Amino acid sequence: YFTISNSKLLVSSLTLVSVSPLYSQAEGFKEQGNAFYSQKDYSEAFNYYTKAIDACPKNASYYGNRAATLMMLSRFREALEDSQQAVRLDDCFMKGHLREGKCHLSLGNAMAASRCFQKVLELEPSNREAQQENKTAETLLEFERMADFGFEKRDFRKVVFCMDRALAVASACHRFKILKAECLALLGRYPEAQSVASDILRMDSTNADALYVRGLCLYYEDCIDKAVQFFVQALRMAPDHEKARLACRNAKALKAKKEEGNQAFKNNNYEAAYQLYTEALMIDPNNIKTNAKLYCNRATAGAKLKKLQQAIEDCSSAIKLDDTYIKAYLRRAQCYMDTEQYEEAVRDYEKVYQTEKTSDHKHLLKNAQLELKKSKRKDYYKVLGVGKNATEDEIKKAYRKRALMHHPDRHSAATPEVQKEEEKKFKEVGEAFTVLSDPKKKIRYDNGHDLDDDGGFEGRGMCL
Repeated sequence: YFTISNSKLLVSSLTLVSVSPLYSQAEGFKEQGNAFYSQKDYSEAFNYYTKAIDACPKNASYYGNRAATLMMLSRFREALEDSQQAVRLDDCFMKGHLREGKCHLSLGNAMAASRCFQKVLELEPSNREAQQENKTAETLLEFERMADFGFEKRDFRKVVFCMDRALAVASACHRFKILKAECLALLGRYPEAQSVASDILRMDSTNADALYVRGLCLYYEDCIDKAVQFFVQALRMAPDHEKARLACRNAKALKAKKEEGNQAFKNNNYEAAYQLYTEALMIDPNNIKTNAKLYCNRATAGAKLKKLQQAIEDCSSAIKLDDTYIKAYLRRAQCYMDTEQYEEAVRDYEKVYQTEKTSDHKHLLKNAQLELKKSKRKDYYKVLGVGKNATEDEIKKAYRKRALMHHPDRHSAATPEVQKEEEKKFKEVGEAFTVLSDPKKKIRYDNGHDLDDDGGFEGRGMCL
């Protein structure tokens, strides 16, 4: 019995002798790591804490120290692993639980963080740091709930607001960044969305969510072919990515339907083109830029079909989606001209000319201003009931007809009020014929010039 006991004691002593130098060496590495950490040289601190762990891999404090260093280097996932290893080795290691919770917070996992802080409070109920961090975790969870509700209600600005607040706490959370980027894309803030997605892809080129957001930005900027490439790549990384699958399907359908409508228009099949553009507009209401073009295309087809009021409404819809869309302003202005709404036409042409000061746009504006000026005078063509391209014979015939219709002798038995009104109309018919039957006056009238210097309109007419 004594022999066996002495043998065990000898083995134990030999083990202590062999372990002690390694522990001392590990402590030395730890002290060097601490020195570099205090100097904020976190890379060197990391190296020495790693050496300490290699020398003594069962020491919880070494993992805790390295976790703290990794947190300062913003390597939160690695820091989380070290923190978890630390508390596995020593479940009562409060700093380990605190660091694990902070890593969870930085990575956006509020519930896991809260569990860690609760563990600290079980060990030390008065721990102020754990109490404060637990409140931060609750706040983060509330921002998540608000963002989810906002996304469901399509209040994308609210989601961006919540994610900005959440990222102030969870700076390393890719999930929050992706949600923010997606909502920025849905708000049409494509450069910001692309920037967020690109930052993530620089760190992780296989991140399916980031690939999806990049594709979404391109899709909404009407770069459909490039967008499809990103959606396909996202699905290659994550075959069950439902958003990427839906966006890819919509992109392909939108492109096909738009091209089909364009081809029908080129073939002068305006009814078919109008219908195809209508169907394309139903595919994805979120695609602002493409839908603006589709509304403008449908307006062009509508104008060809003489659906001028619908064409004006379609142009207005396009402008509402994209207020920089010059083509839509030009199309609407032309429709206003065709429906003799000259003030509206002038307003649109002024907007176009302010944006793009070309000679063509200047000419269109001047022409609209001229038509507006002409519209404020008596319309002698309407007085005679003829079109603006009426021939000399048509003008003469129209004059005879209207003059007979309103001649005072024809209304001698009427009331004084009627006689007065008919006499007024008879004079207007004479004025109209005086101008439109004289080639020089007609040219001046058609060009919008004032005719006041021509000596008036009295004294000229035809024998009936």
